[in-house]
Amino acid sequence: MDEKEINDLFLLLSIVAFCIAVVLVTLFIIFQKRKNKLLLNQKDAEKRFEKEIITSKIEIKEETFRNISWELHDNIGQLITLAKLQLQNDDHKEAINQTLTNALEALRTLSKAANPEALKNISFVEALRQEIERFNRLKYLKASVKTKGTVVELDARVEIVLFRILQEFFSNTIKHAKATELSLYIDFKATHLKIDAIDDGIGFNNSDTDTLGIGLSNIVKRAQLIGATAQIDSTLHQGTKLSILYFYKE
Repeated sequence: MDEKEINDLFLLLSIVAFCIAVVLVTLFIIFQKRKNKLLLNQKDAEKRFEKEIITSKIEIKEETFRNISWELHDNIGQLITLAKLQLQNDDHKEAINQTLTNALEALRTLSKAANPEALKNISFVEALRQEIERFNRLKYLKASVKTKGTVVELDARVEIVLFRILQEFFSNTIKHAKATELSLYIDFKATHLKIDAIDDGIGFNNSDTDTLGIGLSNIVKRAQLIGATAQIDSTLHQGTKLSILYFYKE
């Protein structure tokens, strides 16, 4: 191989090496850009998640105080009015005593609900039980809750969002569905939590997204933020069902 051929070969190898270097640098730049974009997306997702937690906490407190206001008016207020009417008849002493006992018990329940520390320490399942009991106590509708499996303690932030999702569905059932029954099923499976909330209300056309409303639309978005799935199925005049699936984090 003469000197010219060696020089040509060296030039060719140099060009190939340069092209490889350019490709590697380009790939590195693309990788860095994608990495930075992924990190920014992760930070953005974390910010949205934290914002949702704060929003859910505020909404839960607002809902709690609205419930307290309703119960003071619809339950305790009526009990006190009844006791006042019974006082007009001396023969109703035993009935008056029972009415006032019921009113005091209702006040104790309300004081627990209004206590921030009690709300902080209460379990997810117990909080849902109290919501269901309140519906029955105020005779909004006939409500029930059933749990299955061994209870798995979830991240507190996840529980807050799940509770708010269900609270949103309950509120929709009470205010708009014209339901007479509400059933809640909580199933702790080996790998995931399955929750079904079902009402027998007026329902809506499941294919018509316009009838979903802001509240029910928020349910789906909130579920996505915690890595859960929420599906709402409804049939006109046959009720609505909310199904939630949340897979435990390892």
